[in-house]
Amino acid sequence: MRQPDKVIILDFGSQYTQLIARRVREAGVYSEIHPCTVTAAQVAAMNPQAVILSGGPSSVADADAPPFDPAVFGLNLPTLCICYGMQLLAHHQPGGSVAASTDREYGRADLEVLADVPLFAGLPEKTSHIVWMSHGDKVTAPPAGFVVAARTKNVDIAALADVSRRIYALQFHPEVAHTEDGERIIHNFLFDIAGLTPGWTMSSFVETELAALTAKVGEDEVVCALSGGVDSTVVAVMLHKAIGKKLHCIFVDNGLLRLGEGEEVAAYLREHFDLNLHYIQASKLFLDKLAGVTDPEEKRKIIGRTFIEVFEVEAAKLPKVKYLAQGTLYPDVIESVSFKGPSAVIKSHHNVGGLPDIMKLELIEPLRELFKDEVRKVAVELGMPDFIIWRHPFPGPGLAIRIIGEVTEERLEILRRTDKIVQSELIASGWYRKVWQGFAVLLPLKTVGVMGDGRTYENVAAIRVVDSLDAMTADWSRVPSEILAVMSNRIINEVKGVNRVVFDISSKPPATIEWE
Repeated sequence: MRQPDKVIILDFGSQYTQLIARRVREAGVYSEIHPCTVTAAQVAAMNPQAVILSGGPSSVADADAPPFDPAVFGLNLPTLCICYGMQLLAHHQPGGSVAASTDREYGRADLEVLADVPLFAGLPEKTSHIVWMSHGDKVTAPPAGFVVAARTKNVDIAALADVSRRIYALQFHPEVAHTEDGERIIHNFLFDIAGLTPGWTMSSFVETELAALTAKVGEDEVVCALSGGVDSTVVAVMLHKAIGKKLHCIFVDNGLLRLGEGEEVAAYLREHFDLNLHYIQASKLFLDKLAGVTDPEEKRKIIGRTFIEVFEVEAAKLPKVKYLAQGTLYPDVIESVSFKGPSAVIKSHHNVGGLPDIMKLELIEPLRELFKDEVRKVAVELGMPDFIIWRHPFPGPGLAIRIIGEVTEERLEILRRTDKIVQSELIASGWYRKVWQGFAVLLPLKTVGVMGDGRTYENVAAIRVVDSLDAMTADWSRVPSEILAVMSNRIINEVKGVNRVVFDISSKPPATIEWE
């Protein structure tokens, strides 16, 4: 099978680098992010059909500016330089120059196109286009062979083009939604300039990955830790399709799951895929170890350690297992190889971190090339049901970090029923698919209320609903007040132990999505 065309993105630390990769993939072209420290020879060895240089917070004049091999510009590859990437181009190419700008641009700006170049082909004919700027330095002289293709009020050189070499540069961010016609500009680069063929689809990914999994595993066996979330469930379904009964799934019910969640996922997998599913009921063990613990980090550590203990015991009963499968996603991989240097610890699934070393197993990570939205598309390709595909993200430690303070069976039951109402009303109102995440939090305080003719002194529950693309930043969702009113009324009337409901209107940053 012909390998799909590939775009290499060199990361200089921009907050939008992952967004560039997503925009390229949305256009049907496979993209990979690599640290800016890779050499031109390493880039060439990856056999890309085009290169994109990301933005970044540095100045090319800084002594500690990120390392970069300017020989990348001599690879004869179509190249798009964005923001800091444009300044880098001018800094390294003969005749170009960069200086600090007296009028820095952050946010929307009006772009005037000056040259008829392929990158701007097909843009609406008007005097200016809204683009998104985020820069301090600016290019003050174009490199030899480049024409100035656009400008803004504060920046005389907002775009550069060397049509013959197929190298283009933009001071603005075409990948950001605020840039008008940014998608058109990216499409022009990918298809008209680079001549790429859209071949990156989730159906082709599934076909290729299933064949690769079958070949890799051979006659060996694989163990997969199921959490009930979409990532680990997709991994399990893919592996089952590839290797059948050579897959063993271990689902540890730690007693910290949402109402009916463990049983629901287990029943679906057993019914539709005839999996070797080992369902371990360990609620009492986890709750006993959490007794009296209120510190959120200590809760996390206890839950993680206890999971490993339980998983080890069960996996030891499977002597033929050679591989451990986990649902690592591409953002986890990117985080470990940013230009700032490898992270001290590669972010892994909360439940299986450390297991490969402890159990001397080889890792299988079928989803390590995918973003979260692509995982959901894979789930659709695999024919999985909506209740799994669109399940909202759920923290590794479960409801333990949505109960502020000590975790008890009584408080878990209150939170489960409260959260179920939040989920059901989001679904009934059509808002569940509109938001990134919605859930309830049980607070460690009680307030006075009146129910009937009597005084009550009961718990406070918080509702948290957020909008996000990747969980790195988030804004509180503007859920209509009438929907919140239904949630609040149902919770207070149907959940014994709650007499007050509040709505969290904090954004991330400064707040995090989860309360602990």
